[in-house]
This record gives sequence, structure tokens and C-alpha cells, in this order.
Amino acid sequence: MDRLDELALLLAVIDSGSLAAAGRRLRRSPAAMTRTLAALEERLGARLIERTTRRLAPTQAGRDLAERARRLLADYDSALQAPAADTVRGTLRITGPTVFGGRCLTPVVADFLAEHPGVQADLTLHDRNLDLIEGELHVALRIGPLADSSLIVRKLGQVRRLLVAAPDYLARRGTPLEPGDLAGHEVILTTVVSASPEWRFEHRGKPRAVRLEPRLRVNNVEAALAAMVAGRGIGRALSYQVAEDLAAGRLVRLLPDFEPPPLPVQLVTVGGRFMPPLVRAFLDFAAPRLERLAVLRGS
Repeated sequence: MDRLDELALLLAVIDSGSLAAAGRRLRRSPAAMTRTLAALEERLGARLIERTTRRLAPTQAGRDLAERARRLLADYDSALQAPAADTVRGTLRITGPTVFGGRCLTPVVADFLAEHPGVQADLTLHDRNLDLIEGELHVALRIGPLADSSLIVRKLGQVRRLLVAAPDYLARRGTPLEPGDLAGHEVILTTVVSASPEWRFEHRGKPRAVRLEPRLRVNNVEAALAAMVAGRGIGRALSYQVAEDLAAGRLVRLLPDFEPPPLPVQLVTVGGRFMPPLVRAFLDFAAPRLERLAVLRGS
């Protein structure tokens, strides 16, 4: 029997005044109750209960042990209670893509900190997926398929890979009508994720790859977007990255019928059944707010 169970049995006997009543309360047979109490007395080296014909009464040793047992069991129960929202505290380490992190994730993290004064956050923005365990990170925002199937995932929405160019560039060089037309255009290649000079498309379920000869290669998303808006060529970006520029008319969406399938956007963590309360509180706070973002509707 578990040692905590032994203490709970002693308290049940003292509170009820009989082995039979305590046994009914704990769903134990009288024989099992007698053996457990005898074993506890043997280990303590003292008699804990005086057995009379009418009632069981604790000895001084029994009363002393019962007092300590009540405190111990109360502390044990308290330790197992999930902390309330206002007791969430500690340092939360989060990572996400540079542009999405700056525009969408950072405000949510700031709001979470405002609601939980006992929390600090380390937010690392990087366009390369950082390893959660190696980087000692709690939560990551990931865009695209996940390589690690063991991660706990909260799906937020989706984004698309769009081909875009500025109106003045298209007025000067013409508008491509199908992926093969890109051979005659100036191309801006963002090399953050892959330096391969190739874009993949899909039309009516059939994939297609187009080999490029980029005029400009950029290893920073914001710089590449600035070059596209400035009319330096045709580029590819994720839909959330160019949503404002498209709405304002600074960029034009090209070849929508040839766009590849949308990419999932998700919050991930290595936690699970025993997820730290701080991490669970952040996921519950951040997920619904990010889900409501128009840029994650994958249009």
C-alpha cells in the first residue's frame, strides 16, 4: 500500500471511531484495515489506536501522527491542483517567422504579458525553424508541413504562396499568363528558406516546376518585399506578407490558377499530457486570437 494511503487510513479510523466505518468509507475489508494499521504501528514502533469494546481512540502518538498527516495530505492535494490563471508565472520562450512574428505574434505575446504580470517572454524571430528541444523553447509558430509528428499542434489557419509584382513593373514588362512566361521576366528570389532557383506551381492537380534565372537574390523577406513594391521584378511571398500591399494596390497577384496548395499555420509545443501550466495558458490565450486574423484564412 502507498504510504500516503496508510496515513489516509489512520485519519479515517480516528475520524470515524471504528475500523468497520473507516473500511466502508475507504472500500476496504476489516481484515485489510487491521493489517494496514498493524503494519503502520510496527514501522512507527508505537501504538496508535487504543481498541476498546465500544470505540477506537487514538493514543498520544496517534494524535501526533494524525496532526502531521493532515498537514502532509493537505499539502499533497494542494500540489496537485492546477494553478489558477493569476498564478501563471515564469519565463516563456517562443519562436516564429520574422515577418509573421513581428506583425502578428508579437502583439499577442505583449497582450499575454499584460494579462499575466508574473510572466516574462523571450521571443526569437527567425525564418529558419529552430529546434524546440535544442533551443530550450516552449512554443513555436510553424508555417508549412511538420517534420516532427510527435509535436502537439494547435492549427490556426493557412496561407498561400503568391506570385506578385508592382503595377508599374507589369506596365513596363507585361503580365505573365502562365508559369513558362517567367523566363522573360526579372525575378526576385527570396533565399531565406531555400536558395534553389526554382518555383513550384500546380494547375488542375498537376504539379509543375519552373527553373529561374533570378535578377536579384535576397536573404531577407522584408528587403525582398521592398524590392517587389519598388517595381524591381516579380517575386513570390506568403499571402500574409503581402496582404496590405495587395489591398492598397501596391502589388498585383499573378497566376492565381497556378498557385500550389495552401500551407498550414500552427502553434506547436513538445508538451503533452503534462504540459506546463504556463505553456497551456499561452496556447489557450494565443490560439483563438491568431485564428481570427484575416491573413490566416488562406484566400
